[in-house]
Amino acid sequence: MKKCIVGFVSVIIVLLLMPSCLWAADFTVLFTHDTHSHLLSETTNYGGNQESTGGYSRLKTAIDREKEKYPQALLVDAGDFSMGTLFQTIYTTDAAELRMLGILGYDYTTLGNHEFDYRTQGLTDMLYAAAESESPLPMLLTANIDWEATLNDSDLAPAAGELIGALDAVDSKPYEIIEKDGVQVGIFGIIGQQAVEYAPLSGLLFSDPIEIAESVVAEIKEEAPEAVIICLSHSGTSEDKAESEDEQLAEAVTDIDVIVSGHSHTALAEPIRVGDTLIVSAGEYTNNLGSLTFSLEDNEVTDYRLIPLDNSLPEDPSILEEIEVFKELVQTKYLAAYGYGFDDVIAFSAFDFTPIEEFAQEHEEDTLGDLIADSYIYGVAQAEGDSYRQVDVAVVPSGVIRGSFSRGDITVSQIFNVSSLGTGPDGKTGYPLVSVYLTGKELAAVCEIDASVSSLMAEAQLYISGLRFTYNPYRFFLSRVTDVTLLSEDEAAIAIDDDKLYRVVADLYSAQMLGTVQDLSFGLLSLVPKDAEGEVITDFEDHIIRDQEGAEVKAWVSLAGYMSSFSENEAGISQLPAVYASPQGRKTEIADNSLGAILSQPSKVMVIFALIVVFIIVVLIFLIRLIRKRLRRRDC
Repeated sequence: MKKCIVGFVSVIIVLLLMPSCLWAADFTVLFTHDTHSHLLSETTNYGGNQESTGGYSRLKTAIDREKEKYPQALLVDAGDFSMGTLFQTIYTTDAAELRMLGILGYDYTTLGNHEFDYRTQGLTDMLYAAAESESPLPMLLTANIDWEATLNDSDLAPAAGELIGALDAVDSKPYEIIEKDGVQVGIFGIIGQQAVEYAPLSGLLFSDPIEIAESVVAEIKEEAPEAVIICLSHSGTSEDKAESEDEQLAEAVTDIDVIVSGHSHTALAEPIRVGDTLIVSAGEYTNNLGSLTFSLEDNEVTDYRLIPLDNSLPEDPSILEEIEVFKELVQTKYLAAYGYGFDDVIAFSAFDFTPIEEFAQEHEEDTLGDLIADSYIYGVAQAEGDSYRQVDVAVVPSGVIRGSFSRGDITVSQIFNVSSLGTGPDGKTGYPLVSVYLTGKELAAVCEIDASVSSLMAEAQLYISGLRFTYNPYRFFLSRVTDVTLLSEDEAAIAIDDDKLYRVVADLYSAQMLGTVQDLSFGLLSLVPKDAEGEVITDFEDHIIRDQEGAEVKAWVSLAGYMSSFSENEAGISQLPAVYASPQGRKTEIADNSLGAILSQPSKVMVIFALIVVFIIVVLIFLIRLIRKRLRRRDC
């Protein structure tokens, strides 16, 4: 009997001395990222097939079901939880997105680039609003803000100091070590290099994410050697390994067990394994909840699913009630000023536009881009009234288009989702429209950006109202456009005068980007936005278009106004004209790989390229002759 007791006690002692990570065989992480304010589900009717997907009420149902299977699962989000729907309009005042993550039971989240869309002050205001609400909140993990460098910058320090106070108010940390079901877990958050580039108004300086990850992981390992290490990374993955930041992170910092990868909106059907690190992504806009269960012994995946938040999942009524409160706040604090209701039906479409997940995948004219570009010209005409000055061209980059329309009724909230980015000097959500002037030669350069640069960067693909151009993809880079003409209101072609100034309208962000083209093309394309007198624009905010009362003309409001301006159908709703059912020939590819087509109409770029080629040939001939001469001397 004594031997049994001694044996039993020995077993207990051994178990107590075992590393905590061996108590549990598996560990589960539930995850999302890039939810972009999609609190409500979205209903589409593509091809006449009506579907309702996403939304936090379905997300709650999915979370609860997974928690029944895995009660100790960690629930996390990898950033960009804001900016994308009307709920972002109360971001600074009511913090709807962060508070809803807390209500859903999230343990942790991190910052994405879009959390900085309202600049440092906007993020500060949002965090204080969240803290003062007394709602449950997830812990905010952010490790690679370089506070020392930021606070040493006299221009950035004041706003950054306020942000530090706001982060303290919501209990933010670089990382945290916790125990879950007897398992020690070290978890931290970072924002990637591209995401930082996409947040130029953050007002902060950032450290290299890999260097910081190495440092943080070392600290975690020192404090908890057996801890499972999870990184919430708003960096992303890519098919091009040179741009796949989270794969590079996994290769460099090998002790990370799991990277929840946001920013690139990727939905990984299977985790990416880099060494012993698992990289997981669930896609954007609450389309899925990700669930990963892996073995603590060898990091092998035992269960991995992207759970679709579709019609098969019932919506949680308590979450719908919470969202309804925020919806009323959107109505009173934002939409009322524009005379719109959240669910007001603005227009009817008898046809589908390109779904947003397929948008800009190919270089081609798109009817959604045409519609938005046309709406800018309409919006300016309505705002300026009798003082309207003709707008010759409107430009919309694909990168600012965030949603689309399927056949059927189109509401205010759906229209806002299409043009939801940014804010203006008035502090109100939505980029305002800006008026600049370009020469005819520069208009041709705008077309060249679309024809050449967008093949390298899809966000740069342009949709243009007022111009028609043709291009040959076989021609030299930055020399692919073969013909450009202006279009009159009745779509008649008008020859362009290279030296004449033409009025161009774009949203504030896009207009600012036009001003960087010359630098980005190393001076090969000349494009300098000017005012009506031809003076170079130094502050684009001085050229914002305003209505008769002085209010900024928002891009999304122009789109809503334009879509409500068409003839009404039998139901009394503005019906989109059939002209938007198919491309209108605004940009046409003429693929011709013949030598004559490639070398005809030589541009400055082609001449420079030809001179470089000639120089290389001359140098090669010189070297060959020199080598032959030396060989002959050797033979002698």
